Amino acid sequence: MHVHEHGHGSRKQLWWVLLLSFSYMVAEIVAGVAANSLALLADAGHMATDVAAIALGIFAMWMSHKPATAEKTYGYYRVEILAALVNAVALVVISIWIFYEAWERFSTPAEVRGPLLTFVAIGGLLVNLLAMWLTHSQSQHSLNVRAVWLHLLSDALGSAAAIVAGIAVWQFGWSIADPIMSVLIGILILVNSWGLLVECVNVLLEGVPKGVDVGEIRAALEADNAVVEVHDLHVWTLTSGRTALSVHLKVSDKAEHGPLLKRVTCLLKEKHHIGHVTIQIEPADYDHAVTEQCHT
Repeated sequence: MHVHEHGHGSRKQLWWVLLLSFSYMVAEIVAGVAANSLALLADAGHMATDVAAIALGIFAMWMSHKPATAEKTYGYYRVEILAALVNAVALVVISIWIFYEAWERFSTPAEVRGPLLTFVAIGGLLVNLLAMWLTHSQSQHSLNVRAVWLHLLSDALGSAAAIVAGIAVWQFGWSIADPIMSVLIGILILVNSWGLLVECVNVLLEGVPKGVDVGEIRAALEADNAVVEVHDLHVWTLTSGRTALSVHLKVSDKAEHGPLLKRVTCLLKEKHHIGHVTIQIEPADYDHAVTEQCHT
Protein backbone atom coordinates (compact mmCIF):
# COMPACT_ATOMS: atom_id res chain seq x y z
CA MET A 1 0.00 0.00 0.00
CA HIS A 2 1.35 3.43 -0.94
CA VAL A 3 1.77 6.26 1.56
CA HIS A 4 -1.04 8.22 -0.10
CA GLU A 5 -3.39 5.24 0.27
CA HIS A 6 -2.40 4.85 3.92
CA GLY A 7 -3.14 8.53 4.51
CA HIS A 8 -6.51 8.36 2.74
CA GLY A 9 -7.56 5.26 4.69
CA SER A 10 -6.40 6.77 7.97
CA ARG A 11 -8.34 9.99 7.40
CA LYS A 12 -11.53 8.12 6.52
CA GLN A 13 -11.32 5.95 9.65
CA LEU A 14 -10.45 8.94 11.83
CA TRP A 15 -13.53 10.80 10.59
CA TRP A 16 -15.73 7.87 11.64
CA VAL A 17 -14.00 7.66 15.03
CA LEU A 18 -14.36 11.43 15.48
CA LEU A 19 -18.11 11.20 14.82
CA LEU A 20 -18.50 8.30 17.27
CA SER A 21 -16.43 9.92 20.02
CA PHE A 22 -18.01 13.36 19.72
CA SER A 23 -21.56 11.96 19.75
CA TYR A 24 -20.96 9.87 22.84
CA MET A 25 -19.05 12.66 24.56
CA VAL A 26 -22.17 14.83 24.31
CA ALA A 27 -24.29 11.92 25.59
CA GLU A 28 -21.95 11.46 28.59
CA ILE A 29 -22.07 15.15 29.46
CA VAL A 30 -25.89 15.14 29.42
CA ALA A 31 -26.05 11.86 31.37
CA GLY A 32 -23.36 13.02 33.81
CA VAL A 33 -25.38 16.11 34.69
CA ALA A 34 -28.59 14.07 34.95
CA ALA A 35 -26.94 11.38 37.12
CA ASN A 36 -24.99 13.97 39.14
CA SER A 37 -21.90 11.86 38.52
CA LEU A 38 -18.46 13.42 38.55
CA ALA A 39 -16.97 10.13 37.30
CA LEU A 40 -19.18 10.31 34.19
CA LEU A 41 -18.34 13.98 33.61
CA ALA A 42 -14.66 13.17 34.10
CA ASP A 43 -14.93 10.37 31.56
CA ALA A 44 -16.64 12.80 29.18
CA GLY A 45 -13.70 15.16 29.73
CA HIS A 46 -11.36 12.30 28.92
CA MET A 47 -13.35 11.54 25.77
CA ALA A 48 -13.02 15.23 24.88
CA THR A 49 -9.25 14.65 24.83
CA ASP A 50 -9.86 11.89 22.28
CA VAL A 51 -11.97 14.22 20.14
CA ALA A 52 -9.22 16.85 20.29
CA ALA A 53 -6.54 14.28 19.45
CA ILE A 54 -8.53 12.88 16.51
CA ALA A 55 -9.33 16.34 15.15
CA LEU A 56 -5.66 17.23 15.51
CA GLY A 57 -4.69 14.08 13.62
CA ILE A 58 -7.03 14.88 10.74
CA PHE A 59 -5.90 18.50 10.68
CA ALA A 60 -2.22 17.46 10.71
CA MET A 61 -2.79 15.09 7.77
CA TRP A 62 -4.43 17.89 5.80
CA MET A 63 -1.73 20.44 6.66
CA SER A 64 1.07 18.04 5.79
CA HIS A 65 -0.05 18.14 2.15
CA LYS A 66 0.22 21.93 1.94
CA PRO A 67 3.36 22.89 0.00
CA ALA A 68 6.19 24.98 1.39
CA THR A 69 6.30 28.65 0.38
CA ALA A 70 8.97 31.33 0.14
CA GLU A 71 7.91 32.54 3.59
CA LYS A 72 7.32 29.06 5.10
CA THR A 73 10.27 27.11 3.70
CA TYR A 74 9.56 24.11 5.95
CA GLY A 75 5.86 24.19 5.12
CA TYR A 76 3.30 23.93 7.91
CA TYR A 77 4.62 20.95 9.85
CA ARG A 78 4.88 22.83 13.16
CA VAL A 79 1.14 23.65 13.18
CA GLU A 80 0.61 20.13 14.53
CA ILE A 81 2.99 20.80 17.42
CA LEU A 82 1.43 24.16 18.30
CA ALA A 83 -2.06 22.63 18.28
CA ALA A 84 -0.85 19.72 20.40
CA LEU A 85 0.69 22.16 22.90
CA VAL A 86 -2.62 24.01 23.31
CA ASN A 87 -4.35 20.63 23.65
CA ALA A 88 -1.92 19.48 26.33
CA VAL A 89 -2.35 22.64 28.42
CA ALA A 90 -6.14 22.30 28.19
CA LEU A 91 -5.90 18.70 29.39
CA VAL A 92 -3.86 19.72 32.43
CA VAL A 93 -6.53 22.31 33.29
CA ILE A 94 -9.27 19.65 32.94
CA SER A 95 -7.35 17.33 35.28
CA ILE A 96 -6.99 20.07 37.90
CA TRP A 97 -10.74 20.78 37.68
CA ILE A 98 -11.54 17.07 38.20
CA PHE A 99 -9.26 16.89 41.25
CA TYR A 100 -10.86 20.01 42.72
CA GLU A 101 -14.41 18.71 42.21
CA ALA A 102 -13.44 15.31 43.63
CA TRP A 103 -12.03 16.99 46.75
CA GLU A 104 -15.30 18.85 47.21
CA ARG A 105 -17.25 15.58 46.95
CA PHE A 106 -14.98 13.83 49.42
CA SER A 107 -15.93 16.55 51.91
CA THR A 108 -19.61 16.63 50.94
CA PRO A 109 -20.72 13.40 49.19
CA ALA A 110 -23.39 13.96 46.53
CA GLU A 111 -26.27 11.69 45.60
CA VAL A 112 -25.39 9.83 42.42
CA ARG A 113 -27.75 7.87 40.16
CA GLY A 114 -25.86 4.59 39.97
CA PRO A 115 -27.89 2.80 37.26
CA LEU A 116 -27.67 5.70 34.79
CA LEU A 117 -23.94 6.11 35.50
CA THR A 118 -23.33 2.38 34.94
CA PHE A 119 -25.25 2.00 31.67
CA VAL A 120 -23.86 5.17 30.09
CA ALA A 121 -20.31 4.21 31.09
CA ILE A 122 -20.83 0.75 29.53
CA GLY A 123 -21.90 2.49 26.33
CA GLY A 124 -18.77 4.65 26.47
CA LEU A 125 -16.58 1.58 26.85
CA LEU A 126 -18.22 -0.06 23.81
CA VAL A 127 -17.75 3.10 21.71
CA ASN A 128 -14.06 3.24 22.64
CA LEU A 129 -13.53 -0.44 21.87
CA LEU A 130 -15.19 0.04 18.47
CA ALA A 131 -13.04 3.10 17.76
CA MET A 132 -9.90 1.17 18.77
CA TRP A 133 -10.87 -1.63 16.39
CA LEU A 134 -11.40 0.84 13.53
CA THR A 135 -7.97 2.44 13.98
CA HIS A 136 -5.89 -0.57 15.02
CA SER A 137 -4.62 -1.61 11.56
CA GLN A 138 -3.62 1.92 10.53
CA SER A 139 -1.95 2.51 13.91
CA GLN A 140 0.71 0.02 12.82
CA HIS A 141 1.73 2.30 9.93
CA SER A 142 1.12 5.84 11.19
CA LEU A 143 2.54 7.49 14.31
CA ASN A 144 -0.28 10.01 14.08
CA VAL A 145 -2.96 7.29 14.24
CA ARG A 146 -0.95 5.42 16.87
CA ALA A 147 -1.19 8.45 19.16
CA VAL A 148 -4.97 8.54 18.64
CA TRP A 149 -5.21 4.80 19.37
CA LEU A 150 -3.37 5.27 22.69
CA HIS A 151 -5.79 8.08 23.59
CA LEU A 152 -8.69 5.72 22.92
CA LEU A 153 -7.10 2.99 25.03
CA SER A 154 -6.70 5.26 28.05
CA ASP A 155 -10.28 6.49 27.62
CA ALA A 156 -11.53 2.90 27.53
CA LEU A 157 -9.81 2.40 30.89
CA GLY A 158 -11.54 5.57 32.12
CA SER A 159 -14.92 4.19 31.07
CA ALA A 160 -14.13 0.97 32.93
CA ALA A 161 -13.39 3.02 36.06
CA ALA A 162 -16.74 4.83 35.69
CA ILE A 163 -18.50 1.44 35.39
CA VAL A 164 -16.90 0.33 38.66
CA ALA A 165 -18.06 3.57 40.31
CA GLY A 166 -21.61 3.11 38.97
CA ILE A 167 -21.89 -0.48 40.23
CA ALA A 168 -20.47 0.50 43.64
CA VAL A 169 -23.04 3.30 43.99
CA TRP A 170 -25.93 1.30 42.52
CA GLN A 171 -25.46 -1.99 44.34
CA PHE A 172 -23.76 -0.96 47.59
CA GLY A 173 -24.62 2.70 48.03
CA TRP A 174 -20.93 3.69 48.11
CA SER A 175 -21.22 7.29 46.89
CA ILE A 176 -17.55 7.78 47.76
CA ALA A 177 -16.67 5.53 44.81
CA ASP A 178 -17.69 8.28 42.38
CA PRO A 179 -15.00 10.82 43.43
CA ILE A 180 -12.43 8.02 43.90
CA MET A 181 -12.88 6.82 40.33
CA SER A 182 -12.92 10.45 39.16
CA VAL A 183 -9.46 10.95 40.65
CA LEU A 184 -8.20 7.85 38.82
CA ILE A 185 -9.61 9.16 35.53
CA GLY A 186 -8.04 12.58 36.23
CA ILE A 187 -4.68 10.90 36.79
CA LEU A 188 -5.02 9.08 33.44
CA ILE A 189 -5.68 12.39 31.67
CA LEU A 190 -2.81 14.11 33.50
CA VAL A 191 -0.31 11.37 32.63
CA ASN A 192 -1.26 11.52 28.93
CA SER A 193 -1.30 15.31 28.79
CA TRP A 194 1.96 15.75 30.72
CA GLY A 195 3.80 13.40 28.37
CA LEU A 196 2.34 15.27 25.39
CA LEU A 197 3.29 18.63 26.91
CA VAL A 198 6.91 17.57 27.52
CA GLU A 199 7.20 16.23 23.97
CA CYS A 200 5.78 19.43 22.45
CA VAL A 201 8.16 21.64 24.44
CA ASN A 202 11.11 19.45 23.42
CA VAL A 203 10.16 19.82 19.74
CA LEU A 204 9.73 23.60 20.00
CA LEU A 205 13.12 23.85 21.76
CA GLU A 206 14.55 21.71 18.94
CA GLY A 207 15.76 19.10 21.39
CA VAL A 208 17.07 15.72 20.29
CA PRO A 209 14.13 13.43 19.42
CA LYS A 210 13.37 10.50 21.70
CA GLY A 211 15.18 7.36 20.62
CA VAL A 212 17.97 9.19 18.77
CA ASP A 213 21.53 8.73 20.09
CA VAL A 214 23.66 11.66 18.91
CA GLY A 215 26.84 10.03 20.24
CA GLU A 216 26.16 6.92 18.16
CA ILE A 217 25.55 9.03 15.04
CA ARG A 218 28.79 10.98 15.62
CA ALA A 219 30.77 7.76 16.04
CA ALA A 220 29.29 6.33 12.83
CA LEU A 221 30.23 9.45 10.85
CA GLU A 222 33.74 9.53 12.30
CA ALA A 223 34.19 5.87 11.34
CA ASP A 224 34.14 6.78 7.63
CA ASN A 225 37.71 6.76 6.29
CA ALA A 226 37.17 9.99 4.36
CA VAL A 227 36.05 11.97 7.43
CA VAL A 228 38.71 13.78 9.45
CA GLU A 229 36.44 15.61 11.91
CA VAL A 230 32.74 15.92 12.76
CA HIS A 231 31.43 19.15 14.28
CA ASP A 232 28.27 21.27 14.55
CA LEU A 233 26.13 18.12 14.63
CA HIS A 234 22.47 18.95 15.31
CA VAL A 235 19.42 16.68 15.35
CA TRP A 236 15.89 17.96 15.86
CA THR A 237 12.24 17.24 15.08
CA LEU A 238 10.35 19.14 12.40
CA THR A 239 7.07 17.52 13.44
CA SER A 240 5.90 14.08 14.54
CA GLY A 241 7.76 11.41 12.60
CA ARG A 242 9.98 13.89 10.72
CA THR A 243 13.52 14.16 12.06
CA ALA A 244 16.13 16.52 10.61
CA LEU A 245 19.91 16.62 10.91
CA SER A 246 22.67 19.05 9.97
CA VAL A 247 26.41 18.47 10.28
CA HIS A 248 29.79 19.78 9.16
CA LEU A 249 32.30 17.19 7.96
CA LYS A 250 35.99 17.93 7.53
CA VAL A 251 37.32 15.48 4.96
CA SER A 252 40.68 14.39 3.63
CA ASP A 253 42.06 15.95 0.45
CA LYS A 254 41.65 12.69 -1.44
CA ALA A 255 38.01 12.23 -0.45
CA GLU A 256 35.48 11.97 -3.27
CA HIS A 257 32.59 14.15 -2.19
CA GLY A 258 29.85 12.47 -4.24
CA PRO A 259 30.36 8.92 -2.92
CA LEU A 260 30.87 10.30 0.60
CA LEU A 261 27.56 12.17 0.54
CA LYS A 262 25.80 9.05 -0.70
CA ARG A 263 27.34 6.87 2.05
CA VAL A 264 26.49 9.33 4.83
CA THR A 265 22.96 9.98 3.56
CA CYS A 266 22.20 6.27 3.26
CA LEU A 267 23.70 5.59 6.70
CA LEU A 268 21.50 8.23 8.35
CA LYS A 269 18.36 7.15 6.50
CA GLU A 270 18.69 3.37 6.77
CA LYS A 271 20.22 2.98 10.24
CA HIS A 272 18.95 6.06 12.08
CA HIS A 273 15.75 6.76 10.08
CA ILE A 274 16.65 10.40 9.42
CA GLY A 275 15.59 11.47 5.93
CA HIS A 276 15.99 15.27 6.06
CA VAL A 277 19.78 15.78 6.08
CA THR A 278 21.98 18.82 5.46
CA ILE A 279 25.73 18.15 5.18
CA GLN A 280 28.48 20.76 4.81
CA ILE A 281 31.75 19.30 3.54
CA GLU A 282 34.93 21.19 4.42
CA PRO A 283 38.59 20.63 3.52
CA ALA A 284 40.79 19.24 6.30
CA ASP A 285 42.69 22.54 6.72
CA TYR A 286 39.53 24.68 6.83
CA ASP A 287 39.46 27.02 9.84
CA HIS A 288 35.87 27.10 11.04
CA ALA A 289 36.62 30.13 13.23
CA VAL A 290 37.00 32.22 10.05
CA THR A 291 33.23 32.41 9.70
CA GLU A 292 33.01 34.09 13.09
CA GLN A 293 35.30 36.87 11.84
CA CYS A 294 33.14 37.72 8.85
CA HIS A 295 31.93 41.30 8.62
CA THR A 296 28.68 42.46 7.10
